[in-house]
This record gives sequence, C-alpha cells and structure tokens, in this order.
Amino acid sequence: MLTRRRFFQAAGAGVSFAAFPFVAGGAADPLAEAMKSSELIYVTPIKTNGEESKCQAEVWFVSDGKDMFICSETSSWRAYAPRIGLDTARIWVGDVGVWTRSDGKYKKLPRVDCKASYVEDKAEIERVLEMYGNKYTMEWLVWGRRFRDGLGNGSRTMVRYTPA
Repeated sequence: MLTRRRFFQAAGAGVSFAAFPFVAGGAADPLAEAMKSSELIYVTPIKTNGEESKCQAEVWFVSDGKDMFICSETSSWRAYAPRIGLDTARIWVGDVGVWTRSDGKYKKLPRVDCKASYVEDKAEIERVLEMYGNKYTMEWLVWGRRFRDGLGNGSRTMVRYTPA
C-alpha cells in the first residue's frame, strides 16, 4: 500500500532543522542525534495515574532547539489531552514506521517526557509553520495549506512540547 510516508521517502524528500542542544559529557546525546535526523516523533499523553495512554501516534514535528511542535487534528487524543489536564506527554524520537505495526520498536528510541501546551499566538504559529515548510519541503506543497487552513478553522491544533 502506498502511504504518504512511502511516497515521500521514495521521492527523496530532504530534512534539515535545528536539533535540541542536549549534550552529556561533551558527547552528543542520542536524543539530540535523533532530533537531527528524524522526520517523526511518537507521542502519548500520560494519564493521571502515570501510565501511558493507549492512544499513541507517529507524527511530523519541528523543533526550535528548545521545544518540539506538532500540528494535529483537534479531535485527536494528543491534541485534546492537555485541554482536560493531561499535559504531560512521553515522546520517542525516530522512525520505525506506523506505531501499531512496529511491534513496540519505537519504545527503544531515545525518549523524553514533556509538558504540553497550546500555541495560539499568530506570530508563533507562523514561525512554526515556516519551520515545517523548511523541514518537509516536498510534503509541504500539499500539507502546508491543510495545516494553515486547519489552524484557521479550528480543525487542527498546534501543540508545543517542552522537555520536563
């Protein structure tokens, strides 16, 4: 089956963006290295009892060197969870395919727990959308308008993840 991911991988879409400035003992941290090369993160909200939600997803993301940002359908659990107080999320960085078909491989990727918050400032949204366009150059020809229109009509939500 031809998926969006397979299509753009075959098209050779490039990636470049700033990585998190995490370092450990002068050597690059595995999380920072993964942030440099990955097109995806795997996200799950953390429930009030500390357990990971059963609803997890692989999503496109961008980073400004401090925070990670996603733009997701407003009806998705990852976008809705902070609205009901579930503002902690666990994020794995890398790409092992669709999470439901990965046999849990994504859980072996570099991981960080984050605080989720909504991005509502129009200038900040524009800054993040520009980062998306720079990172996902080919994909953005189709998805850029969808993200922008969705943020405008409320069908998409931009979430900021700040490492805890």
